[in-house]
Amino acid sequence: MQKITAAKLAEIVGFRGELAEVEISGVATDSRRVKPGDLFVALKGEKFDGHNFVQEVLAKGAALVLVEHLVADVPANRQAVVEDCQKAFGDIGAYNRGLFKGKIIGLTGSAGKTTTKEEIKFVLSLFGKVYATTGNLNNQLGVPMTLCDMDMSADYAVIEMGMSSKGEIEALTTMVQPDVAIITNVYPMHIEFFENFEGIAEAKAEIFKGLKKGGLAIINEDTNFAGLLRQRATEAGARIVAFGKNTHPAAGVSLGAEAGEHQYYNAWCVLTLVEALGLDVVKAAAHLAEFDALPGRGERLQLKLPAGGEYTLIDDSYSGQPEAMKIAIETLGKISCKGRKIAVLGKMAELGDTSKARHIEIGRAVATGDIDIVIGVCPEMKDMLAQVPDGKEKHYFDTKDGVAEFLLNKCLQNNDIVLIKGARYSSKLYQVVDYLKEQGK
Repeated sequence: MQKITAAKLAEIVGFRGELAEVEISGVATDSRRVKPGDLFVALKGEKFDGHNFVQEVLAKGAALVLVEHLVADVPANRQAVVEDCQKAFGDIGAYNRGLFKGKIIGLTGSAGKTTTKEEIKFVLSLFGKVYATTGNLNNQLGVPMTLCDMDMSADYAVIEMGMSSKGEIEALTTMVQPDVAIITNVYPMHIEFFENFEGIAEAKAEIFKGLKKGGLAIINEDTNFAGLLRQRATEAGARIVAFGKNTHPAAGVSLGAEAGEHQYYNAWCVLTLVEALGLDVVKAAAHLAEFDALPGRGERLQLKLPAGGEYTLIDDSYSGQPEAMKIAIETLGKISCKGRKIAVLGKMAELGDTSKARHIEIGRAVATGDIDIVIGVCPEMKDMLAQVPDGKEKHYFDTKDGVAEFLLNKCLQNNDIVLIKGARYSSKLYQVVDYLKEQGK
């Protein structure tokens, strides 16, 4: 973060009282990570209240604390009192963004945001210094922190923005003020929080509301509601560039015959950005072909079996979004394999009244795909398994417990390939992946 005085902080957050004459060099929301010179933001959560740690962080060297009420036994001139710490945190992030001299690329979408963000970072590093969102810190707390932690000397900053309800992207993009706004795709994720599918598209299109005047909008022309996205970008005065099967940089990129369609869309998105920035697309495409999938997002690992031999694990355990799951199943079916193809599929979350129908859709995809064994995890997956014909081997588990042991001791054979995918916190299949990785070293 660019250093600021206590007086400047007061101006940013609208605090009218007196503060100690100190300089702030960073921002922290976790009391365990406070460094000397930091501003500590006392956020409230379901299980914690940052106000309880004010004395502790000041003892550790925090310059000031941002609070919603004065904390007893702490000097008043070390406390900047605001009505809403989360909003004030956003204001600080927005201020720091305003000092950034490089180009900011804002990114959202229903699926693949983090992978696409990492691919953009990977490719743009060929042409300059790049700062990007760490992990998936893309929400109301993660984005302000990302903006506060920005490397101010970078040429490019790639900021990921996520949402689960209307208005969230608008709030984030107001802080980010991107020079380029990208929407990777629109799928019915978080549908239980919206009246209809179109509402999700409208929520994604909010990213254009924060776009700098005359900025660039990059849109997937093949996605759901692409016309609506284009309309909203036009209303925002954006210059629009589209990518898709029929519109993408001619240089292309070689991802291999077994790459899923979603991987091509990620590549086309990245290369479209590179071309729009006036950079070398051919050079970028060659570099992009070397990008490795991220853990939990399609990473492939060769692991050892307890009795000898090896198998391939496709770790796609981070998300269980329906369209992404169907693509993963289709991709597994296309992979050349000397052994058998096994799909371990956990429940999909936040689907509301559509949940049963969407799980049935997944079952039909498995039924028609080139998959030898399917394992359903969580009660919702009974509907999925019911669609799979008896000619395919199938198994069911109420929870993730026992799945890893079953795979290692009763199922997996030499040269098999196993896909593991499901809603991260609902199915917890990532824990199965962790165990398999540890046992298969």
